[in-house]
Amino acid sequence: MTQSVVVQVGQCGNQVGCRFWDLALREHAHVNKNGLYDEALGSFFRNVDSRTSCGRGGRIQQLKARAVLVDMEEGVVNEILQGPLREVFDSTQLLTDVSGSGNNWAVGHLTYGLAYREQIVDKLRRAAEHCDCLQGFFIIHSMGGGTGSGLGTRVLSLLEEEFPSVSRIVTAIYPSTEDDVITSPYNSVLAMRELSEHADCVLPVENQSLLDIVNKIKVMADGAKPGSVIKRDSTIISGQGGLTGPEKPFDAMNNIVANLLLNITSSARFEGSLNTDLNEIAMNLVPFPRLHYLVPSLTPLYTLADVSVPSRRLDQMFSDAFNKDHQLIRADPKHSLYLACALMVRGNVQVSDLRRNIERLRPTLPFVSWNQEGWKTGLCSVPPVGHSHSLLALANNTCVKPTFIELRERFNKLYRKKAHLHHYLHVEGMEQSLFSEAVASLSSLIDEYQLLDASKGRLTPDAARLSIAT
Repeated sequence: MTQSVVVQVGQCGNQVGCRFWDLALREHAHVNKNGLYDEALGSFFRNVDSRTSCGRGGRIQQLKARAVLVDMEEGVVNEILQGPLREVFDSTQLLTDVSGSGNNWAVGHLTYGLAYREQIVDKLRRAAEHCDCLQGFFIIHSMGGGTGSGLGTRVLSLLEEEFPSVSRIVTAIYPSTEDDVITSPYNSVLAMRELSEHADCVLPVENQSLLDIVNKIKVMADGAKPGSVIKRDSTIISGQGGLTGPEKPFDAMNNIVANLLLNITSSARFEGSLNTDLNEIAMNLVPFPRLHYLVPSLTPLYTLADVSVPSRRLDQMFSDAFNKDHQLIRADPKHSLYLACALMVRGNVQVSDLRRNIERLRPTLPFVSWNQEGWKTGLCSVPPVGHSHSLLALANNTCVKPTFIELRERFNKLYRKKAHLHHYLHVEGMEQSLFSEAVASLSSLIDEYQLLDASKGRLTPDAARLSIAT
């Protein structure tokens, strides 16, 4: 069995990470009734016996998450350490400062990246040394803030330096157009260059899309049919899962991203008839190295039986996965071009069901001519708590292009007037050329997607294969 390490950076990264650990513990508690430390638990948790400092096999002594928590403000990490998950982390896994990055990519990436380089590398190495077979790093951070975008991408490049052969899967939270951080377009574009260069896969998630989903769930609650309600103690609306204090507006949004992480890691955490190795995601879904942005869509969008609505039928679930309402970014993949697609199914689903639905949906999905068979499938036998089955689709699709174009436009609107530029250029090591290089990198990425999109109208069927006489 392999192990993975979660690296959560910045306020957003740590809040989402906290929700993931909370929900993962609930899932394992539901399945692991005997309280034994098995391979499934070992994939993301260590078993620590404080008396003997050895916890291999046998009963669970005390679980420690395979995680590194980094933030240049103390608030969120301190909140985690005062909450229900305080025993899951220890001081060797944490790195905090007090002043924050001031929503400035340069402070996070250059100032803190240099000042804390050795400590970050030390904590990453410690986490890796606790693994028998390290399979991958999951990095969680926002794109709009200073620590998330700046230090988050600095950690990503350090991982490539220290562990070049270990896969790096990034969950990046993109700001909405109404974001209250005025410098978020600068931070996002500067971070995009790093993601394009140093990540193996990026799962882009948009705040606006998350907000739209949460509002739809609330309509189900306020609306309408008897039985279509959110339970009062639900994790969708409760901020108590791993954090202290009253509910915050973004708790429900963080819960959806945590649900995404639960699904993508399920094949590593539980058994299945067709489990997916995390390394296979990049191998099968990324035909060109820079085009590694995978659009995630989920069904159901909630977890732990939060919403009392009837379960979706299996075939409907597959249709939902290709519906833009279930995507975590605002895009329309059916009117764009698929380079490849992964379907990761959980629950009592047969391989025949998977194949039947792929054949049913295939004619409606425009794939590049040279990869008509570009499907990766995974089956994990353990469903999410409260559901009979679930599905995560990861689409390498040119529909991410409008999101990147919109981001470039917001960047240019500021950059043309050189607004707020002095805040960045006062940081040691930051030069104006980094801005022009970052937007050039983004433009190059957009052009690559544009080139593929242009080929959509010229799609030709595969040449007929030779038939072999028998």
